[in-house]
Amino acid sequence: MDAHDMQDDLAQVLITEEEISRRLDEMAAQIDADHEGQQLLLVGVLKGAVYVMADLSRRLRSSIQMDWMAVSSYGSGTKSSGVVRILKDLDADLTGRHVLIVEDIIDSGLTLSWLLGNLSSRGAASVEIATLLRKPEALKVEVDVAYVGFDIPTEFVVGYGLDYAEQYRNLPFIGLLKPEVYEN
Repeated sequence: MDAHDMQDDLAQVLITEEEISRRLDEMAAQIDADHEGQQLLLVGVLKGAVYVMADLSRRLRSSIQMDWMAVSSYGSGTKSSGVVRILKDLDADLTGRHVLIVEDIIDSGLTLSWLLGNLSSRGAASVEIATLLRKPEALKVEVDVAYVGFDIPTEFVVGYGLDYAEQYRNLPFIGLLKPEVYEN
């Protein structure tokens, strides 16, 4: 699937597949340098982070393990509600572990702030965040993010794991969804 296939729904391609790939290479190199000699537990946040987690993890040279959580604060809307529900918890014990939360996007920061506190309270040696996208103007709470792929505007984006109503996740790039698609 490419931009041509979605031209009726997309306003523009914001970040290309090549740009994502290049930035993930850079992020992985920095994560490896920062965590030399440590075994990282990558915690992916379902469903959006699947693509980021898979592609980032393959680029890491560090010893890693992976686990997944599913949390929800969106429902079917386009804005975070701020009320977080755990839909699937981790299988791994975090005691003494170096945890890297891998996210697709940080919007308001409310869900991630809650998740950071939750995972930190489980006895992890450290908890850091890596995200492909961040919307600085949309942040409602300050969240310390160790690794950021791209800062983007507050417009509604899809692709590379990001969805609207469970569609568009499989686009290999980040695109701006036309407002008329989600405002109906």
